[in-house]
Amino acid sequence: MTSLPNLLTLSRILVIPLIVATFYVDGEAVRWVACGLFVVAAITDFFDGYFARRRNSVSRLGRFLDPIADKLLVAAVLLMLTAFHRLTQLSVLPALVILLREILVSGLREYLAELKVGMPVSRLAKWKTGIQMTALPTLLVGDAAPHWLPAQTIGEVFLWAAAVLTLVTGWDYMQAGFKHMQGPVR
Repeated sequence: MTSLPNLLTLSRILVIPLIVATFYVDGEAVRWVACGLFVVAAITDFFDGYFARRRNSVSRLGRFLDPIADKLLVAAVLLMLTAFHRLTQLSVLPALVILLREILVSGLREYLAELKVGMPVSRLAKWKTGIQMTALPTLLVGDAAPHWLPAQTIGEVFLWAAAVLTLVTGWDYMQAGFKHMQGPVR
């Protein structure tokens, strides 16, 4: 039987097509639906880890799927926001930085795993994720927000902040990884 943490992680993956589908439906209400789906998915990211640790039910499947679910969710939303021109041209740059860093860190983690070296998530990377998970639902709402709330601008400012932290944490991870890349291949 699949554990609750694994079900939460799987739900994060399964919600991606629903969020993507909202881009093909016109209307302000559907943007709020996309925002709500994203927020629920982001909340499951917290609770799957919380329940796994609290119940001492960390599984291999969960350890494998959790980071993938996060990356798939973020990548899908960033690509859809870009494809549907819901980011300014300049704000496509932080989206690209975030996507490239995710690929880089995933590759680094895979390489280090072969060497039996773990790479824990840093506190700064958790801040980056929090800021990013605030930017994306704000951008999903975008122009559907009340006129007094500049959601698009707020979302893009947070996206830039996440990109800056993405560069810093990506550099930190690469420096840590380089220590294990020195010397001959065995």
